[in-house]
Amino acid sequence: MREIALMAAVMMVATSALAQSAAEKSGVNTLVGVPPKTEDFVKEVSMSDMFEVESSKIAAERAAGPTKTFAEQMVQDHQKTTTELKQLIDGGKIKAAPATAMSEDQQETLNELKGLQGDEFNEQYRDDQVEAHEDAVDVFKRYAEEGDNPDLKAWAGKTLPALEHHLQMARDLAK
Repeated sequence: MREIALMAAVMMVATSALAQSAAEKSGVNTLVGVPPKTEDFVKEVSMSDMFEVESSKIAAERAAGPTKTFAEQMVQDHQKTTTELKQLIDGGKIKAAPATAMSEDQQETLNELKGLQGDEFNEQYRDDQVEAHEDAVDVFKRYAEEGDNPDLKAWAGKTLPALEHHLQMARDLAK
């Protein structure tokens, strides 16, 4: 019994230290409509952009037709949002650091994608893009509506329509 109580106490301490990030990462904030904290938003956006750019570079090389065109646009658009976010941070408007690498899940997904070719690759890339853009639209929308940094909130609101368009384009690829 003491071991269980000790483990529970350790878990509570660990959880409280990571509470906001864990709630954002687990999707709890999405379910209850809570906006991400600025630090979480910046990390989510920077990791998402890294994944979008890297997976789309591969797709631009391997895919053809509409999927290739979509991938090329994703590289261009997500490099742009990365630059804009970096400018906000470098300009002192945001006191948060971007992620320096993708999440483990994103890296795993990217590694799986690298191992695919042809129709399997195209289908997986499209599915990944729909999921990534659903997540991006969600986090940008929540931050644009109720974020705690006015400059970042305005940027999220300005960027959201392009992400919604990306999501629709990704869904259309699957048709």
